[in-house]
Amino acid sequence: MASNVTPQGCGPNVGSLYYNLCDLSAAWGIVLEAFAAAGIVFSLVLFISLLASVPFMKGKQQKSSVPLNAFFLVGTAGLFCLTFAFIVQKDFATCASRRFLFGVFFGGCFGCLLMQCVRLNILARRDSGPRAWALCLGALGLWLVEVIINTEWLIITVVRHPQGPLNATAGNGRETALPCNIANKDFVMALIYVMVLILAVLVASLVIMGGKHKRWKIEGACIFLASLLSVGIWVAWIVMYVYGNGIHGGPNWDDPTLAIALVANAWVFLIVYTIPEMCCLVEDEESPQVYREDLYPNRGVGYETILKEQSSKNMFMENKAFSMDEPNQGSKPVSPYSGYTGQLRSSVYQPTELAIITKGVGNGHGLQRTSQW
Repeated sequence: MASNVTPQGCGPNVGSLYYNLCDLSAAWGIVLEAFAAAGIVFSLVLFISLLASVPFMKGKQQKSSVPLNAFFLVGTAGLFCLTFAFIVQKDFATCASRRFLFGVFFGGCFGCLLMQCVRLNILARRDSGPRAWALCLGALGLWLVEVIINTEWLIITVVRHPQGPLNATAGNGRETALPCNIANKDFVMALIYVMVLILAVLVASLVIMGGKHKRWKIEGACIFLASLLSVGIWVAWIVMYVYGNGIHGGPNWDDPTLAIALVANAWVFLIVYTIPEMCCLVEDEESPQVYREDLYPNRGVGYETILKEQSSKNMFMENKAFSMDEPNQGSKPVSPYSGYTGQLRSSVYQPTELAIITKGVGNGHGLQRTSQW
């Protein structure tokens, strides 16, 4: 009956299956529960923000990555939710969800990251990426491979060839449920495909740095950093799960090890990749448009309409030819437009025809007065 004593922090109506969620003596469960719950809420907020920012995205290339980022956020939220299956005690449902969903959620996340790397590699070299539906089909295909692998593995080990209780996992009556009767090494071996995806993302993100367009390299650097941290997390939990727990902590540390790996990797996805990616999506694309009407402001009354209708290059050549064909005679009246070369003039005085006529009339009156005297 001592085993039925309610631990400190849990109510009398709480089932023994959920003691780790409220047991103050097992602080790891409460801490991971808090981080997982915060991650679920934060993933939901980012998902809503991503969909709400679509109307403000001005570039076609930014919009093409929205479906992949949405699926990635769904997979990340699934990792946070799966953490609760490792916090509670083991039974048939929790053990089956652990074995099946661990690889499925990670396979979906890294499949989306791999297709993002493919997209960014093309953009970094051509500045024109593939369509969104092609990227989604590629990510779906990569994810379905892991789904098929885990489904077949679960059916073979549970339905066709059930195994007996293992010392590594048998701690009480609940832990001897069939889906939990799997060795730690077998659990890790079933995730080889996910490990291949992680290495593929790491290499593909590194190749992005060889492109010539800098703005896509920034997104590639975020994926590279997220995949590099994921490699470190996976190496750490595999070593502890396969070797370290058996030597130091025992099988009681198996569930905390996997739960910590889920929460840590999911938060790396959000902080290192998702937030910077959303910041890059809402940035305005550089506009290469040239407004030709602003090249020649306030030319003159006679040439203003012509300059707006003709191109700058043709206008420059015509004005240059006009100035070269003008005869250089001192006795011939000089047109105020003969020296126009199509260039901007800052402080050159250009007399108008009215000023020349007025000046000529003034000179004529002066000569008449001189002759009268």
